Amino acid sequence: MRLSLLGTAGLFLCISSCSGPVAREVRPEEKGGGPKPAIIKKPPSTYNDTLRITGPSAVFYSPDSVQMDKIRAVNKKDVFAMLTHDCHYQMEYSRLVLQKHWPGVRVIDTFRARYLLFEKADKSRIYIDLNDKNDICGLFLFDGTKDPVLADMPNIDTVLGFYFKHQ
Repeated sequence: MRLSLLGTAGLFLCISSCSGPVAREVRPEEKGGGPKPAIIKKPPSTYNDTLRITGPSAVFYSPDSVQMDKIRAVNKKDVFAMLTHDCHYQMEYSRLVLQKHWPGVRVIDTFRARYLLFEKADKSRIYIDLNDKNDICGLFLFDGTKDPVLADMPNIDTVLGFYFKHQ
């Protein structure tokens, strides 16, 4: 009798807990935070120069000083600090890996060019408008024959091997 009384009580608790109202998903604007903030686009370059790249190269790009001031103005202080910190260390690490393992790849830095013009060995060209890249910094790899690629700097060790070794 005691077992069936405990079993009945347990069954009753299980059924009553499962028959409550179904929770609905709360949208971010209902949480009191208002609508999600708009995605901020990187301000355009102050310059309209074109940088011509031939042969095996690693092209690091970053914002010019006017762009950097505009980026600072639209971000919270801690967010801006995180963005610049990440760029600095990712670029520094990528440079070290290039220097150590790929010394034949020319390293190019640009912050005054808006356009990158990659000229392949077959004389075909690829233009890249850095205003279309919403990251404040980045790295393009170019071997002189294949299309350039925007490298994932935190995984630079792997990316370099895949891009430059696999012709």
